[in-house]
Amino acid sequence: MKSNPIILLFLLSLFVYSCTDNLSDIGSGIQPTSDQIKIGTDTFHLTSETAFVDFMYSKPDSFLLGNYYNTKFGSTQADILAQVNCPVGFKFPPLSVADSASVVLVYYSWYGNKYAPLDVNIYEMNKSTFIYPNLYKTNLDPNEFTDRTLKLSERIFSAKDAGVMRADSNSIKFPLSTDFVQRFFKNTDFSSTDNFLKQFKGIYITANYGAATLLNISRIYINYYYHYTYIVKNAQGGTVKNVQGGDSIVTVKNSLPFPANSEVRQVNRFVHDADRAAVVRPADNVSYVASPANLNTRVGIPLNRIQQRMDAGIANKKLTINSALIKVEATDVLVDTVSMPTVRYMLLVKESASESFFNNKELPSDTCAVLAAHVNALVAYSTTLYEDYYKFSVAKLIANELKIAKLKNVTPADKLNMILVPVQVTFDTSGNVTSVKKEYLMSGVTILGGKDTTSPMRINVVYSGF
Repeated sequence: MKSNPIILLFLLSLFVYSCTDNLSDIGSGIQPTSDQIKIGTDTFHLTSETAFVDFMYSKPDSFLLGNYYNTKFGSTQADILAQVNCPVGFKFPPLSVADSASVVLVYYSWYGNKYAPLDVNIYEMNKSTFIYPNLYKTNLDPNEFTDRTLKLSERIFSAKDAGVMRADSNSIKFPLSTDFVQRFFKNTDFSSTDNFLKQFKGIYITANYGAATLLNISRIYINYYYHYTYIVKNAQGGTVKNVQGGDSIVTVKNSLPFPANSEVRQVNRFVHDADRAAVVRPADNVSYVASPANLNTRVGIPLNRIQQRMDAGIANKKLTINSALIKVEATDVLVDTVSMPTVRYMLLVKESASESFFNNKELPSDTCAVLAAHVNALVAYSTTLYEDYYKFSVAKLIANELKIAKLKNVTPADKLNMILVPVQVTFDTSGNVTSVKKEYLMSGVTILGGKDTTSPMRINVVYSGF
């Protein structure tokens, strides 16, 4: 008797199903409990507080000049002390005559009110000058370098008054005194930069009043104007006195630039409120980050508590931190970016290593400093609401701190202090970070702190034990 193929196929399907049912449970069923991978997640609240910055070491690519007051972040006054470089080896041609000189400030943008007046004064640095290899603080005392008795120029103007150099830049010229022009012509030695700086130490540029405008200056230089004459003789010869004989007296007008460039030293000086603690008063639930050399935020990570909770979660297994994210949420983000731009990049760096990080021109390493960019993105499950934040991945940093504590056979710190610093970042063509410097331009942001009742600053950790 032949078997019915349909019946055989049905019986075979039942057999296969009975063999594969609960196949996914076989591994866990035969694996000892001690060999199972433990996976855990946890959230830890962080502490935060606004930290006042007294200074940073000045290495500016551009300069701020003026005075600006912000109701949240306080006042900022910016001055400039600048050496200028000479054309080494230059000599004025015979029969040269000095004409005039001017300081030129070139700027692309400004912060604040473009109609507000600035009274800018330029003094000669007549007491001392900078030593090129040395680092100088942004809160230095200008009285160490000038007694302000040699005023070279003064102008009252507003940002909108500038002459247009190109479509994207503006310039302000400050005519220098006749006394300076003649003294500079007779006494200046261009044989070397060092010799030049012994005779002309530099200039101090300061704004006397106003609290509504800061210029973002990209270039500073002195233009020195002179002319000279020479005689072109005809074929028959001739003399200067006998120009009718065919000789020509040619006058050449020329200018000589003295730039404030990277070969000499400049310092952008920043002064904030004398008592910032009385002026800058963030609410308990927020803290501030602002530049230049103004406000950072200190963040405390409960390292020991994180270690204890993870150890308890993995039950004596080998610990791996899979993810540790700090989402720093911004609030009251400023829309008027011309007046006070939002901080674009922030660095979360170990407080104990912050100065060496910047002084040694280090790059983010994930075990000392972590970089994050300002993000403006849609809130999850919404098509209209946006949120602003900075997200820091600190898994390697925390793992490294716990490893160091274990190697030293000490208990991890109850609080690992980190600092949020506004920074300038440059990238190569592949998008790799090539430099990180403290921000020298105006920026600020308010962030939710550890005491916020709705969304306190926190760290979310995912870990596993094998």
